[in-house]
Amino acid sequence: MKPSKDISRLIEIMAALRAPETGCPWDIEQDFSTIAPYTIEEAYEVADAIARGDLDDLRDELGDLLLQVVYHAQMAEEAGEFAFGDVVQAITTKMIRRHPHVFGDEKARSAGMAKGMWEKIKTEEKAEKRNARLARGHDPEDHGNGFLDSVPVALPALTRALKLQEKAARVGFDWSEATPILDKIEEEIGELRQALAKGDTASIKDEFGDMLFAVVNLGRHLKVDSEAALSGTNEKFRSRFSYVEQALEASGNTLERATLDEMEALWQQAKSAK
Repeated sequence: MKPSKDISRLIEIMAALRAPETGCPWDIEQDFSTIAPYTIEEAYEVADAIARGDLDDLRDELGDLLLQVVYHAQMAEEAGEFAFGDVVQAITTKMIRRHPHVFGDEKARSAGMAKGMWEKIKTEEKAEKRNARLARGHDPEDHGNGFLDSVPVALPALTRALKLQEKAARVGFDWSEATPILDKIEEEIGELRQALAKGDTASIKDEFGDMLFAVVNLGRHLKVDSEAALSGTNEKFRSRFSYVEQALEASGNTLERATLDEMEALWQQAKSAK
């Protein structure tokens, strides 16, 4: 087996890894649910390479993400459901259908993307998907029947909170402005304090979640994406902590030996420096 730029070689490799008698024991025992976390992780690593502007890493991480698609398709083929080619056909069909102003006839191309066309196409796709699920004997609503059930459970929690709030807002279930949400956050902090005073572990977790949900809501009203804001703060923390580490090293000290007061003093220097 030799490397190749042809996608068929990657599919062959995945099939070989999953071969019952001669494949890799670890790969053989995996299923959709055990591989899903790796799929999500690889998507984040792609985003990380982009954020760092590292195109060498981006090439490799895109390959890792592509492997995840091939992996899921291989398992689906083994189950007699669909193969990698069906995945490619599905997305090419969708892209062609959603861009009639690019791939349609001359009249469609000259007209451009008509107002409401995107929504019309999405509605048609949803109807087709529903009919296909019915034909397979599945629940026609793949995420449930509730208004919010279409928001994927597997999204990162902050992102899912935002999506749930955005969708509820479409039917008017929303704050009219940001200021009252600050009061709500303070209310949730008060309830968290009460849970802490009682030492109730379950309530502490519940109230902490309520507080985070309210903070995401505030960010939405302020037009601040919570995921992006927290990512920025994470990097700021990493950078400042790195300053503390390097400063200690320059003075012959280490993180392990330094006192909290020493680290705090350097932390304040880091804040002033940047």
